[in-house]
Amino acid sequence: MTRVMGQDLPLERPDITGRAALFVPTAAIKADVLETVRMGAAIVGYGNHDRTLTIYYESNRFNEANLVKWEQKARKAFERLAENLPTVSKMVSKPENFEQVGYISNKGILIRRMEKLQQWLSQSEMLDSGPASETIDFAPPPPPKKSSPTRPAGTPLPAGRPQNVRCVAAAGCMLLETTHSFRR
Repeated sequence: MTRVMGQDLPLERPDITGRAALFVPTAAIKADVLETVRMGAAIVGYGNHDRTLTIYYESNRFNEANLVKWEQKARKAFERLAENLPTVSKMVSKPENFEQVGYISNKGILIRRMEKLQQWLSQSEMLDSGPASETIDFAPPPPPKKSSPTRPAGTPLPAGRPQNVRCVAAAGCMLLETTHSFRR
């Protein structure tokens, strides 16, 4: 049996701007490891200096609607890994259990061995959830919402604004009290 690890297998936890490896189980995977990872899971990770692998995986155990496709699962697992979020869906494993098929970053996925990934998804009866091509680009996250502007303390109000508005440095502008006067 030959196992394939990339010559540039990441050897430390990536941050959100780094990249991690994509893995699939080998034929020699131990039954208890496969049972833990679950069939059809997206597996991401990196190599450790002691020649083990740290992997994070996502199998959509709770049938979330936004985790139907394999690449969605891979992205979620990568985000957990890169942000070091608490999860039970991670493990340190011997490299004989997994083989590298590509890379993932916050910009997208690059699959180098599509036939191995398709074989894993087919064996899991999830081939239809697999990617259509070797390259998957992620859409950038939406820009943060702009908050309504506040007026710095001491700034005069524009003409026509009510004079019962006060601006303080910490809170911005706020309405002090509302009075209604009706003239006849």
